[in-house]
Amino acid sequence: MSYDLVIRNGSLIDGTGAAPVPGDIAVVGDAIVAMGKVEGAGRREIDAEGHAVTPGFIDLHTHLDAQVGWDPLLAPLTYHGVTTALMGNCGVTFAPCKPTDHALLAEMMESVEDIPRATILGGLPWDWESYGEYLDSVDRLHPAINLAGLVGHSAVRFYVMGQRAIDNQPTPDEIDQIASVIGRSIADGAFGVSVNRLHGHAMPDGRDIPGTDAKEDELLAIARSVKSNGGLFQTIPNYATKMSDEMDLLHSIGKACHRLLWSAPIAARRESLEFFEPRVQRMIADGIDVTGLSSPRTGGFISGISAEIFLDLLPAGQSWVELKAMKFPQRFAAIQDEAFRGRLIADAAEQRGYDERSARTYPLGDGKVPNWWSPDSDSLLSRSRESGKPAAELWLNAMVESRGKALFIIRTHNRDLAAVRDFIGSEWALPGLGDAGAHVTISMDSAFSSLMLSHWVRDTGVFTLEAAVRRLTSMQARVLGLNDRGVLAVGKRADINVIDADRVTELQPEMLHDFPGGAAHLSQRAAGYRATVCNGTVILIDDEHTGDRGGRVLRNPQH
Repeated sequence: MSYDLVIRNGSLIDGTGAAPVPGDIAVVGDAIVAMGKVEGAGRREIDAEGHAVTPGFIDLHTHLDAQVGWDPLLAPLTYHGVTTALMGNCGVTFAPCKPTDHALLAEMMESVEDIPRATILGGLPWDWESYGEYLDSVDRLHPAINLAGLVGHSAVRFYVMGQRAIDNQPTPDEIDQIASVIGRSIADGAFGVSVNRLHGHAMPDGRDIPGTDAKEDELLAIARSVKSNGGLFQTIPNYATKMSDEMDLLHSIGKACHRLLWSAPIAARRESLEFFEPRVQRMIADGIDVTGLSSPRTGGFISGISAEIFLDLLPAGQSWVELKAMKFPQRFAAIQDEAFRGRLIADAAEQRGYDERSARTYPLGDGKVPNWWSPDSDSLLSRSRESGKPAAELWLNAMVESRGKALFIIRTHNRDLAAVRDFIGSEWALPGLGDAGAHVTISMDSAFSSLMLSHWVRDTGVFTLEAAVRRLTSMQARVLGLNDRGVLAVGKRADINVIDADRVTELQPEMLHDFPGGAAHLSQRAAGYRATVCNGTVILIDDEHTGDRGGRVLRNPQH
């Protein structure tokens, strides 16, 4: 018998947590048709000797809604073994959308997720109004990997209420309309709804995006519509409020919608897990299917003269404003001028929160692989106190000595690594929150799958390879209700990775300028991926894209 693809001599890790077994995998079309000892040849064969063969990874928190319009290869996610991604998180989507509101939704996405407005407007076809039509449009773009979507509450609210959606609460009739549009969107293929409750996700004028302060009656009406249509309720809580009250609200929403997915970054103290665990267990005891997502490492903002953020989010001194306005070559020349450097150092010292920010700023190192794990003694503030030099001077010195290539991370969440280990090891919290496609000039967290396999499996031994793969595949697929992906088995879709487990790693982030109009964005490559296959199509070989695209838009299996 002949096959389209045969992967031979691999260590098969099926995604269920079972121990690896040696064997082959044969693919015809987009499906796995044989496993074990495969007789017969493939039109294409991949030798997986000494490699792990796993299901394709699933990423439940992305913002690829815009990027898919101009980058169907969806880098850098596709360098890291991901074959299915859920977009439309945090309430901001491009559908439903009236023809007159394209610019507003683009501006909202720019403000919340740091994706340039002009790039969005010029890079997408905007040939839809309803969410189902939006999914049709994305499918016509023929993405490299599978894309699933959530309909955004903020977009729906504006679709129903217009400008009133930003500052006002809906009338009872409008609540019914909002719930109805969300239900119809799920019936048309959305996997559920996304709702933002985090202040700081703001419109360009500083006002919170629509729905941030939605009342409980609106949220419960949405939750009931989600449940009746077989959907998922995704939300990012308001971490600035009293968290016990916020978790009580999540519990009420979960009882109404049944399936709840929430963003769960944790603070610096280990009490975070101790706080969340009993509350989540009460949800589970109440019959709520609840999943939290949390980064498997410290998260934050990338800092460097090649990036868009420096010692503070809002530089107070005029010199930093001038530096930020320059292109990279001019920046590098400017920081070598002693007089200008002096102004930068002096202005930095006047910034509010200068010491606090410096205490959370750490070098990523100058090797091929970023160092996310530096001890407190490596912070800019610690080095400043040890050397007697201002933190800004040390930062600038690193830029000059590296010819502008040095990068730092300003840590914001998941700063206690012991807490992170415990969090992502629970049965209800999964690794994620990579935000692929968003915050494109200030953060780069979408390589979390490669980091799981390198740091938490190979380097520390906290997880076995099969346990980590389960958390990246079948456990994520279950959240979406995907029964045809997430495991290696005959009859399942051929979403497959071939990985050198001894070598797999993420590489240093880098700033590129290849978005439409030359817009800048951070990216990050990987090493150790022998192959990635999506729906039977080989999309990556030896860490490089093949240019072939095997993805499709997935629609809610309930419909």
